[in-house]
Amino acid sequence: MRLLLPLIFALFFASTATAVDSATEAALAADPVAEKRLQHLSEELRCLVCQNQTIADSNAELAQDLRREIRGMIAAGKSDREIIDFMVVRYGDFVLYRPPVKGITLLLWGGPVALMLLGLVVLLRYLRRRAARVADDAPLSADEAGRAEALLNESNPK
Repeated sequence: MRLLLPLIFALFFASTATAVDSATEAALAADPVAEKRLQHLSEELRCLVCQNQTIADSNAELAQDLRREIRGMIAAGKSDREIIDFMVVRYGDFVLYRPPVKGITLLLWGGPVALMLLGLVVLLRYLRRRAARVADDAPLSADEAGRAEALLNESNPK
């Protein structure tokens, strides 16, 4: 009995919170400005499960929870900047679909360019070496062809 009472209270408050969240979502869905803000913010944040989708595009449970969290913040009167800052503090710069350029994210921004330049250098070195080998494989002069023919005839008599 001692454990049953706290369990009943917990279930009651959980169901009340869910009903309040549902009412908040319904009220925000009826407000086109709030829904547009939600859509805009959802396109700025990355789904942490899918990682290559925004939370607007993702159907993952975490993306749904984040959208619900954003709805609650919009209902509480938070600005877009405050909501994004909250998400960055909570999940880091990785939650941003377009992370800012700063020391820790330089590899994200510069990595593809560095890999492309490295590939270009490797390709140019390969093409130069190949061109040198092709130049070394020039056709034999008439004198060289005659000596090669003589050597072949000596080692392979008929």
